[in-house]
Amino acid sequence: MRAAVFDGPGEIGIEEVPTPEVESPRAAVVRVTHTAVCGSDLWFYRGESDRETGSRVGHEPMGVVEAVGEDVTSVEPGDRVLAPFVISCGRCEFCRKGLHTSCVNGDSWLGAQAEYVSTSEADGTLVRVPDRYADDEATLQALLPLTDVMGTGHHAAVSAGVGQGDTAVVVGDGAVGLCAVLAARRLGAERIIAMGHHEDRLALAEEFGATQTVTERGEAAVERARELTYGGGNHVLECVGAASAMDTAIEVCRPGGTVGYVGVPYGVDESGLDVFTMFSDNITLSGGVAPVRAYAEELMADVLGGRLDPSPIFTKTVDLDGVPEGYRAMDERDAIKVMVRP
Repeated sequence: MRAAVFDGPGEIGIEEVPTPEVESPRAAVVRVTHTAVCGSDLWFYRGESDRETGSRVGHEPMGVVEAVGEDVTSVEPGDRVLAPFVISCGRCEFCRKGLHTSCVNGDSWLGAQAEYVSTSEADGTLVRVPDRYADDEATLQALLPLTDVMGTGHHAAVSAGVGQGDTAVVVGDGAVGLCAVLAARRLGAERIIAMGHHEDRLALAEEFGATQTVTERGEAAVERARELTYGGGNHVLECVGAASAMDTAIEVCRPGGTVGYVGVPYGVDESGLDVFTMFSDNITLSGGVAPVRAYAEELMADVLGGRLDPSPIFTKTVDLDGVPEGYRAMDERDAIKVMVRP
C-alpha cells in the first residue's frame, strides 16, 4: 500500500509500505477513506520537534473495517468507523475513568495518512458510524474532526468549566481554537471572544458562534480581551500550545478563573510558566492531551442530529499524492486544516 512518510524538515514523501494485517485477537485493519493533516504535525515538519526520518505520519483515521481479530465484538468487516488520534483498550483503569490517552495498553497510530491502518485494540478505539450515514459524504466530513480537533476543542471547553450563560475566551484561531468556539457555544456560553491573527479564520469563528474577536498582538491583545471581559474571563481556552499563547491565556484569565489548555506544548519548558500569577490570582490550570474517545459518542450524536458541524474547518482537500502539498498549505497558512481522501 501507499503511505505518507516524513523525509526530513519540509519534506513529506509518498512510499510503498507493507499493508497491515490482523496480528492479534483484539486487532482490526481499516481501509482509510478520510484523514487529515494536523497542526501538531507541523512541529516535526518545520524541524521544531524530533521525529525519525522515514517514519509514517498521520493520526486521524476514518474508514471501513476490512478485517478483525477473533475477540473483536464491537465492529465487523464493512462497518464505517472513525478513530481517535490514539489507540486505547477501553477496559483499563484510565479508560474506565474517561482518560483514554493514558491507557496502559494504548499506542500511537503507525501512520494514518495512508491507504490502510491497523489498531491493536479495536473495541476500545474504533467508533462505529450508523449504517444510514455510512455513505453520506457531508455527514462523514462533519464527523472527521471528532478524530482529533473537535474532541480537543471540546476538552478545552470542559476543562475550562464553560457552562450555560458563561463568557469564554478562546486563545488561538487554528482548527482546535475554532472547534473550541463551537464547543463553548454547544455548552451554553453566552459570550465567546476569539483571539487570533487571521481575518478569514476569525470570520469563521464568528460563524461558529464567537460574539467578539481580538486581532491585536502581544500586550495590546491582552488589554483588548480584558476590556471586553471587564477585567478578564472566568473561562479561558488555550488552543495553541506555544509559550506565548499560554502566557496570554493566563494574563486574560480573571482572578479565580480557569484556563483549559489543550495545545500541544511548544517552548513552554524553555520560557517557564507564570506560576506566580496563577498563585496570586487563584487561577486554575486544567486540561492536557484530550481523551477524545471519551467524547466521541456525545459529539457524534450532535453531528448526526444536525446540531454540530465542524466541517468548515477543512478549507483544502487532497488525495494521497497531494499530502506534501497539504503540509505546505497548512505550514504557510494557506489552509486552516487539510482533509486527505486516500
